[in-house]
Amino acid sequence: MEIRKQNLTRYITPLREGGSLPALAEADDGFKYVVKFRGSGHREKALIADFLGGEIARAIGLRVPEQVFLNLDEYFGQAEGDEEIQDLLKWSQGLNLGVHYLQGAMTLDPYANPVDEATASRIVWLDMFITNVDRTVKNTNMLIWNRELWLIDHGASFYFHHSWSDWEKSAMTQFPYIKDHALLHKATRMREVDREIRSRLTEAKLDEIVDALPDEWLNWDDTSAAASSIFNTENADSVDNADDLINERREVYRKFLHKRLRDMDIVKAVEDARAKQI
Repeated sequence: MEIRKQNLTRYITPLREGGSLPALAEADDGFKYVVKFRGSGHREKALIADFLGGEIARAIGLRVPEQVFLNLDEYFGQAEGDEEIQDLLKWSQGLNLGVHYLQGAMTLDPYANPVDEATASRIVWLDMFITNVDRTVKNTNMLIWNRELWLIDHGASFYFHHSWSDWEKSAMTQFPYIKDHALLHKATRMREVDREIRSRLTEAKLDEIVDALPDEWLNWDDTSAAASSIFNTENADSVDNADDLINERREVYRKFLHKRLRDMDIVKAVEDARAKQI
């Protein structure tokens, strides 16, 4: 799986949405991107969740803007006068995540804009699978561009990785927040969609997506817990250098996705949530 790598060349404007302070910027390929910076709130974990969620969405046939790895060097943005942004750029040197900018796109209103039941069911399936808490009526993270529905912003997914406690149990969670999903009321074709998605979203495809994660995103500082408690290894000394940590963390994401795909009854979980909503 090849993800393009480009260099950031011009900081255009901050997009002051939430606490992560993404920005509109230009890269050396001449295209504009919404940039998610590794120096923001949840740092690399937000980029990992955004990338994995977006590529899984693409793999199951949903529209997602192209995702690109964007390199930010130490000289980028030095003319920026805002000290908060200057600090963010300084903390974000290296690879960041860029999402192709959909100029002129409008936020989707799940009640005013038509969404067919099959598409709604696919999106609800996706967000149940990746445990995405951020697709509500208040913040749909869905855009209408060229009269088509596009998904953005999956950085609030995979919330298990903020604690690493019992990831196997997290992989089997019923994900109660699905009750707040903006399209739950239209997700009436879950069984049909589930069969379709499972025919194309294989463990091999998930491996391909996880393997595309940059090593440097997996090399964050996390000294709050021993490696043995994070990765369920018997001996913390077995994870004793950066390469081992990177490999172990990548393996946790891989196993989490495999287990959730193999063992989680997504259809039942969604249908139970719909029954309570009705």
